[in-house]
Parts: sequence; C-alpha cells; structure tokens
Amino acid sequence: MSPEYPGNRPEPPGSETPAPATVLVRGETVRDQSSAGQQTAPTRDTLARSKEKPADKKVSEAKIKLQARLPALDDDADVAVQKEQRVVRDGKADLAFTGTLLASAAPTSASQGHWEEYRVYETNGGKHVFSRVTRSVYAEEQDRCEAEVFEPSPSSVPSQLMRSARELTRSRPVTWSDAAVSFFGYNPLVKALYRKLGDQFDEHIS
Repeated sequence: MSPEYPGNRPEPPGSETPAPATVLVRGETVRDQSSAGQQTAPTRDTLARSKEKPADKKVSEAKIKLQARLPALDDDADVAVQKEQRVVRDGKADLAFTGTLLASAAPTSASQGHWEEYRVYETNGGKHVFSRVTRSVYAEEQDRCEAEVFEPSPSSVPSQLMRSARELTRSRPVTWSDAAVSFFGYNPLVKALYRKLGDQFDEHIS
C-alpha cells in the first residue's frame, strides 16, 4: 500500500471546486467568462426592480368631489348667515358657537392633491374664530384642522400677551385683524380672504 500524503489525499466526490478554464490565443491568456456573467445577472435584476414605480395612492371619492368644486366650498351659502357653528380642531376640543361665517377662501385648483381652506367667523359674543383646514384627496392622509379664538377682552392670557407686545411697538390695542394676520400670515390666498373682509388689512400710507 502506498503511503498517503496530504497533497495526494483524494477529495470526496462532489467537493471539487472547478478551476476557471484558461485558453491560449496567439500567446495571450483568456480566462473563462462564464462565472463573471453569472455574477452580473443579479445586479441587472436589482436595477430593474429599483426602477419599478410604487403603487398609486388610493384616493377618496368624497374628497375628489370637494377638489372638483374648487374654489367653491360646501359652506359658501352660509356666509353672512347667523347659525349654530362647529369648527373642528386637531388635538383640542371642537369650537361650538352661535355666530356668522364672515368670509372663506380656497384655491382655484389643487393639482398635487392638497389644498388649504381659510375661514373667519364672528360669534354673537363679539369674538372671532380663525380656521385653517389642509385637505388631501388621498384616503390614507387625514385632513389637518387648526383654529384659534380671538377675544377682544384682555381677560384671556393670549390676548394679554398679544396686547402687551403690540402696545410696546404700536401703542394701540390689538384688533381682531391683527390676530388674523398672526394666524394666517400673508400668502396670496390669504390676501384674497382679507379682501373679502374689508380694507382694514391694507397698510394705509399718506
């Protein structure tokens, strides 16, 4: 029996690792490219999957109808009508009061599926309510509802803080129009809302 050496020990069946084939062509060495081709295939599949478009978002039929009516709103007929009002607020109690919707504004279109609606109310007690609703036509996206109340009486803490800050700079009482500007700002749609409310939002100069 011939002695076995580590270098001569036979490999178990099926464990051989095939060596890449080498071919001499005009003195140049050319290796077998089959293994390289097998490595590039998964990369192509990955690139193809990365280019796939995500599934379209589901839309709400009710919100699509609201979008189609823009710039008209569902409560346009309630402007200047005294009635029981309810203003929804996220994260806070809704506001319920008897009063009048003074004005509202919405964009003429919402091509991206999102838009804002602005409303200003006056209560029978002389307070003003400012509402901003951010809507989305997509079913999985909830509308965002924000609202604030302006009380002309300095009894409320927010009014006192606003009054003291304004009096230091302007030396005049804070009005509901000042509070509206603080809440809404001055974007083009808000300016359209202000024009419906009167000229008190213009800066008068001489």
